[in-house]
Amino acid sequence: MQHQAQNTHALAQQITQIIAKSTATALMLEEIAELLGVAFQADACCLVTIGSESITEGTTGYWCSEKHLKLVQPQPVSSADHLLIKMPVVQCASDKISIEDIANIQKCLLTGCQNLPAPIQAVLAVHTRFGEENNGVICLIKFHSYEWNESEKQLLKDLESCCAIAFAHAIQSHTITNQQQYLHKTNQHQSLIKQLTILSRSNLELNQMLQLVIGSTAEALQADRGLLILLKYTDPLFINRPKKQIPKAKATVVGEWVNNKNLSRTSQDNTLEQSFWLADCGLCQRIFTESGKPIMINDCTDGQDNYEAAPLFAINEFPATLLMPLENQGRILGFVVLQQTFPRTWQPSELNLIEMLCAQISNAIIQSQTLRQVQNLVDERTEQLKRSLEVQSKLYERTKQYVEQLQQLNELKDEFVSNISDRLRYPLTNMLMSIRNLRLPGIPPERQTRYLDILEEECTKEITLINDLLTLQKLESHQEAPQLETIDLNSTLEAGVQTCLNKLKDPKYNIVVDLPETALELQTEVESFERILQELLNNACKYSEKGSTVHLKATHQVIDQLDQIMIKVVNTGRGISDEEAAYIFDKFRRGKGRWIPGTGLGLALVKSLVQHLNGAIAVESTPIPNSQLSEICFTLTLPQFSDHSPSNSEQ
Repeated sequence: MQHQAQNTHALAQQITQIIAKSTATALMLEEIAELLGVAFQADACCLVTIGSESITEGTTGYWCSEKHLKLVQPQPVSSADHLLIKMPVVQCASDKISIEDIANIQKCLLTGCQNLPAPIQAVLAVHTRFGEENNGVICLIKFHSYEWNESEKQLLKDLESCCAIAFAHAIQSHTITNQQQYLHKTNQHQSLIKQLTILSRSNLELNQMLQLVIGSTAEALQADRGLLILLKYTDPLFINRPKKQIPKAKATVVGEWVNNKNLSRTSQDNTLEQSFWLADCGLCQRIFTESGKPIMINDCTDGQDNYEAAPLFAINEFPATLLMPLENQGRILGFVVLQQTFPRTWQPSELNLIEMLCAQISNAIIQSQTLRQVQNLVDERTEQLKRSLEVQSKLYERTKQYVEQLQQLNELKDEFVSNISDRLRYPLTNMLMSIRNLRLPGIPPERQTRYLDILEEECTKEITLINDLLTLQKLESHQEAPQLETIDLNSTLEAGVQTCLNKLKDPKYNIVVDLPETALELQTEVESFERILQELLNNACKYSEKGSTVHLKATHQVIDQLDQIMIKVVNTGRGISDEEAAYIFDKFRRGKGRWIPGTGLGLALVKSLVQHLNGAIAVESTPIPNSQLSEICFTLTLPQFSDHSPSNSEQ
């Protein structure tokens, strides 16, 4: 008895030392198992903790003698039922043992002795208790039939308290490790949630944000691959889709993340922007047939899940796949896909995190679509408003132009009324004065003749003014087409010059005519042409400098296969400014500072008659060097023949 007590004390001290110096729980239990196995001369020893979790999740330490390991190679048990059928004889060191204790010992054998060589013939086991609760099982194993004696049972029973401390330490270490892992995952999840919140508040474009979200999620959950897939429905309002029917939709990958360290080169091919139809992917169809529940495939190689997946899922490379739907108000917007290169079971906390993530992504997608629609509407309304403002601006400018034109017309009307009043009043005043003088008694006959000549002259001016106004009105209304006839231009110009000189009756006027040797023909309205010629010659003579010569030149030219007659009337006198040239052909408008008598209708009549004959007229004033005078040239251009004239058709 004294020797056994010393042996028990020595073993207890050794166990205590192993517990004190050990840093790894599994190694500690293996050292204690080896110590007990050698002390009891057993073939193997197994220690299994029993905690709040199941026994299969407890910490195990076992030892086997070298001679048995060399003789028989360990073969793991493939079936628990096979081991239970051949369950060895189990003796318990404790006197008080229940059916539950026996069941726990058998479970510990199944958990801790799977790698030991078979067959196990004899087992001596004891439950360890710490704090009045079972916390482990010690199993001494023989590979041959053996009857454990009372001293061995007592020794194992005496060591039960020391081993209970070791089991408690192992359970506590295992609990701390699990808690640290849980805290680490919790911190990762909280960091991920914080990162997703920051991304949702950022100004990133939607696809860019989704790419960052799926990358952060897959990396935080230690997945090998993450995909974010969005759907585009051919019937967005689901008008023609009954419940639980697969809709016609196209799925497109908008976000992808891969763990380059764990994947092969073929698995790292970029699948971004790849698309497929829902009808071609049985994996995605399960989301619709199973009422939006997540699809979890822990291991597709076990043959339990028979489905057809789109090629981009690469299920041969990723046997574990989690497919979580993005749902908003009963409508599935897409999927979040996490994949693993090895079988994996997804924890409830991970599923809750992914569900929350999917809710945030769905809200972000709906908000982005709503903002895009609002932005498009704002852009459309802004563009409409811009066009409206442009139209209003144009209308304002047009109205402003109309107002300015009306003001100019009003000024011209006032000027016209003033000028016509002066033109009508001046002759009538002279006529009235002549009539009053004729009524005076004792007027000599020569004075009477003079007054009668004034009456006739002023009456003629009045009639001429009225006729000119009527002619202008008729020309501006385009009431009649010109009555054309062919004339000899040379003789007509010479006759016109002589007529002008006869009317002027002043030898100081000199007109030089420059005509081509070959007589020119002109198809025109004779009366209108002669009136144009007389007005131009009369105007040139009146405004010529004393002693200067008026030049009249006629030429023939062909421009763009059109025969034209060009007549130039040139005189030397006071120059015409650009401002005066702009209105010199208007009615009653005359050059500034010119007080030569006239009606102010001559050049206006010339312009209307020229347009009546389908011609053009222009004026040009060229200053003479070293002189205050200028050379004024009126250029008249007329078509030589009408478009319908026989002469023109022959040419």
